[in-house]
Amino acid sequence: MSQSDIADRDGMQNGQAQDGGEESTRRDFIYIATASFGAVGVAGVAWPLIDQMNPDASVRALAAVEIDISAVEVGQSITVKWRGKPVFIRHRTEEEITSAEATPLSDLPDPQSDEARIQRPEWLVMVGICTHLGCVPLGQRGDYGGWFCPCHGSHYDTSGRIRKGPAPLNLEVPDYVFLTDTRIRIG
Repeated sequence: MSQSDIADRDGMQNGQAQDGGEESTRRDFIYIATASFGAVGVAGVAWPLIDQMNPDASVRALAAVEIDISAVEVGQSITVKWRGKPVFIRHRTEEEITSAEATPLSDLPDPQSDEARIQRPEWLVMVGICTHLGCVPLGQRGDYGGWFCPCHGSHYDTSGRIRKGPAPLNLEVPDYVFLTDTRIRIG
């Protein structure tokens, strides 16, 4: 066997083509196939772990609720459940609107105008959880004709703003939109 035959055989075993370039070998194929199967395996294991972090269908179904408010008369309130919380929807009277608009911001522990809390003056939508310790306030009670928390005595006015008591903040106004004149979507 000549020296050139030995060099050609060694070059073929090392994956080098006779013209000096590299050629794919069986070993390269095994490396690529192993890496591909490994990547698919990692994706197959990771996907269920990542997917389980998404909210399930019951949570997504409660993310937004649509409410028909056509049957709520002036001066009445309804309470709906949204994300496990009570939401008060109040059809305010003219006196309640006037009282809320006439309140000076300097009298409020958490100053916020009535206009900033509503989309339409006759409708007030807010989460019915006291901002002190999470009790549910009673409607049309208290010193200001709004809501009164029976747990620790916080008084809210007709716009749901804290006026007296230990609660530090106004009742929360959720994100909502009027779909029609008689239908709103919360969330």
